Amino acid sequence: QVQLVESGGGLVQAGASLRLSCAVSGTFSLYAMGWFRQAPGKEREFVATISRSGLTYYADSMKGRFTISRDDAKNTLALQMNSLKPEDTAVYYCGAIFAPLSPDFYQPDSEPYRYWGQGTQVTVSS
Repeated sequence: QVQLVESGGGLVQAGASLRLSCAVSGTFSLYAMGWFRQAPGKEREFVATISRSGLTYYADSMKGRFTISRDDAKNTLALQMNSLKPEDTAVYYCGAIFAPLSPDFYQPDSEPYRYWGQGTQVTVSS
């Protein structure tokens, strides 16, 4: 079992950058990870996912602007967000899926994620 704690959110202007972090307790290297977000009145939306081996996959609207990464030595997942837009405003969540036998596995669907952080608010003003 793991615990996830997000940080790094805040209020920024359009065009700015933010770097979100997700600190993970437990055996982080055995988990595939993902970032999702949820805006008020909307369903949770996929942002990016990364496998244990470092393979990545992004939602189309985030390609070229967001970068997901992991540091297994520091038990940390990160999301670098550049060129932020007002429509990126949401609560951002990190999630973990236990994948000890599948180093290349990643998951853009939120349903299989068993572990979630509490979320961090990102607000982008125009």
